[in-house]
Amino acid sequence: MKFSLLHPRDQLVTTMERIYHYGMTTTSGGNLSILDENGDMWITPAGVDKGTLRPADIICVHPDGNIVGPHKPSSEYPFHRAIYTQRPDFRAIVHAHPPALVAFSLARQTPDTRILAQTHALCGPVGYAPYRLPGSLELGAIIAETFAQGVASVLLENHGIVAGGASLLTAFQRFETLDFCARTLIAAARTHNQAQPLSDEQLALAQQEETLPTFAPSAHTGRERELRQEIVAFTRRAYQRQLMTSAAGNASARVDARTFLITPHGQDRLHFEIEDLVLIQEGRGEQGKTPSRMARLHQAIYAAHPDIGAILMAQPPGVMAFGVAGQPLDTRLIPESYIMLRDIPLLPYGVQFGAWQQVATPLSPATPALLIQNEALLTTGATLLQAFDRMEVAEFSAQAVLHTTSLGALAPIGDAEIAELEAKFLS
Repeated sequence: MKFSLLHPRDQLVTTMERIYHYGMTTTSGGNLSILDENGDMWITPAGVDKGTLRPADIICVHPDGNIVGPHKPSSEYPFHRAIYTQRPDFRAIVHAHPPALVAFSLARQTPDTRILAQTHALCGPVGYAPYRLPGSLELGAIIAETFAQGVASVLLENHGIVAGGASLLTAFQRFETLDFCARTLIAAARTHNQAQPLSDEQLALAQQEETLPTFAPSAHTGRERELRQEIVAFTRRAYQRQLMTSAAGNASARVDARTFLITPHGQDRLHFEIEDLVLIQEGRGEQGKTPSRMARLHQAIYAAHPDIGAILMAQPPGVMAFGVAGQPLDTRLIPESYIMLRDIPLLPYGVQFGAWQQVATPLSPATPALLIQNEALLTTGATLLQAFDRMEVAEFSAQAVLHTTSLGALAPIGDAEIAELEAKFLS
């Protein structure tokens, strides 16, 4: 789906549906806007249920202040207008009150986006605006002044978050990524280790661009067509299960000994289609498309392990709490966790950029998953279903460990029980 070609009304409704149904706002909370090329502002209405918002509910405010629509515009309309005045590079604004970001606003802190390179690249540093009365001109002025400092998002004291962008999708992705960042940092605090932000040198590694040589496929096999559908379905499912964000996470599947399919770079994980996937053959990428930046890493894994048929890399927040804290995730919790995952090695940040064999070598049937510090959880499987199952089990396991910290000391399965599991299920 070409989201940017939707009418502003439809873009706003579709985005609010995502925000509401993923638990990042309430029935009455939050507001979104788009500034059209002709100066019209399309904005969500005041007092309308966010869970049942329709395109007909969206309000248009003309440059002269004339309001067109069946409702009043959001009560936060003044700060949207003030931000657009200060930031002519913005064409969309997202505001809501996701609990994790509200927690930061209550603690008078801003989330450190340097815990992941993707998060920092998309969001940068977060601005902070002192409390002012909601809907007031004073609130609009202080938010706009903060945005004028060059930040792309502003945390509102005792209120919520505002994110802007050149498009509604970009603003939403910043908003969603900041929520993920906040949830990960809060969870990391429960591991009893401090989150470890990336250095400037480490962040620079992620900015290196590498272009694959290209080729034009002569035909598309039935196997490839089937896998295209599977990758799209499982990537959407990973997004809907909050194992991926719209801006981060990749998936691939082996077509044959020489070829695999991988998700595209820079496209919304919920809305890309089968034709957007990129075929990789002997180190060359499908002509006219940009594959995930992890394509060479996936290629190295497939070359080293003929038994691996699919790979997922994602940042589920529970698992990444351990990843950003530099702490291994103990899987000796319940039988399913250990049977599905075995022990998960923790690899240092940076191996994903060029040191591909350091990632490929530890993988085996007895080690189907790896956690790369400040980067991602990598799961493998004979099929996409198996790789996805492992990703999901890892996140459930991580969340269980984090919940345990509120109850007492974690009591893992003992060595004798592990030996029984290995004898019955893993021999």
